Amino acid sequence: MVSQLSTAVGHIVAIGGAEDKTSDLEILKRVFSLAPEGNGEVSIIATASGIPDQVLPAYQAAFERLGANRIHALDIQDRKQASDPDNVQLIRQSGVIFFTGGDQLRLTNVFGGSATLTAIRERLMDGAVVAGTSAGAAALPSTMIYNGASADALRKGGVNMTSGLGFIDYLIIDSHFLERGRFSRLMQVGASNPEYLGVGLGEDAGVIVHPNRILEAIGPGHVILIDSRGLASSNITDLSMGEPIAVENMILHAMVSGHGFDIEARHYLDADELTALLRNR
Repeated sequence: MVSQLSTAVGHIVAIGGAEDKTSDLEILKRVFSLAPEGNGEVSIIATASGIPDQVLPAYQAAFERLGANRIHALDIQDRKQASDPDNVQLIRQSGVIFFTGGDQLRLTNVFGGSATLTAIRERLMDGAVVAGTSAGAAALPSTMIYNGASADALRKGGVNMTSGLGFIDYLIIDSHFLERGRFSRLMQVGASNPEYLGVGLGEDAGVIVHPNRILEAIGPGHVILIDSRGLASSNITDLSMGEPIAVENMILHAMVSGHGFDIEARHYLDADELTALLRNR
């Protein structure tokens, strides 16, 4: 299946959380490098956070170090602010739009159907970078996880999903993936929706979704992929809520920086293959 935004020129970057903001800035440096040439404006959206006054200064300082010439700290807290023409205009000027962490349901509640969300989608189509970390990453696809206990999520009904912000289809992104033991969450997603590719982002790790729907792992951490397209069998449809799920033939990949994955072909790309594909896109 091809994403509804498959004609986008810009890049999507999802980060697993706890990325370096004070030292080498490895991941944030890649985010900023993908901005359209000559556009050094960055909009940082802290809507998901319950402590925006603490979150925004760290990202402002990081993007200033990276050379941003204008940084817009958008503390959008309600739907009225999400449709404010001044906020919409700042988005339209920006080469990078960055969602911080917090609660992904706040993002979808505040931005869903808003003029600001429409402007962000238009900027992505025009070549801007749309990035998010932690909850900001989880909310990027059309469908997102918003709840589910890590310890025992491989039971029917153990993972809650709802509509996300809609920047890319057929991916489910989970953050803090290794640190919080969230394998069973993406396994249940795969059992119920085999067409979805599960993307588990470790902390200080991220993935770039290139316009040709090639994933590229970045950062010092791991990116875990759970591919259920070839699922042989599962008992999920026969179960009552809370009963344990059986799955056969899920495929798991662990990517490190410089490796990639072809979403449509479901093909793992080593460093040489990824370089060749990105060079010839």
